[in-house]
Amino acid sequence: MLPQLVAATGAKYTMESLTRAGERIWNLERLWNERAGLGKGADVLPKRMTDEPIPSGPAKGKVNRLGDMLPEYYRLRGWTPEGEVTPKKRKELGLGRL
Repeated sequence: MLPQLVAATGAKYTMESLTRAGERIWNLERLWNERAGLGKGADVLPKRMTDEPIPSGPAKGKVNRLGDMLPEYYRLRGWTPEGEVTPKKRKELGLGRL
């Protein structure tokens, strides 16, 4: 258990239970966005971050490669290639039909 959190809340949280709660929250947020019509197309950064090279510093000349990273991110989250929460992930997290 996490003594500071237990002292502050009285709830017996573990690192595993907090991680699970965070994953449920993240997926609920994604489901909310899906219902609002926000999907893969909304997973973007401002053009200046993806098109304009960084002018100075250790990353000089580089741009963010979000488009290359999203497929792996979706896979790691257990989502579809389109960034949608799968029925399997919903079941795993106990989210059922919302």
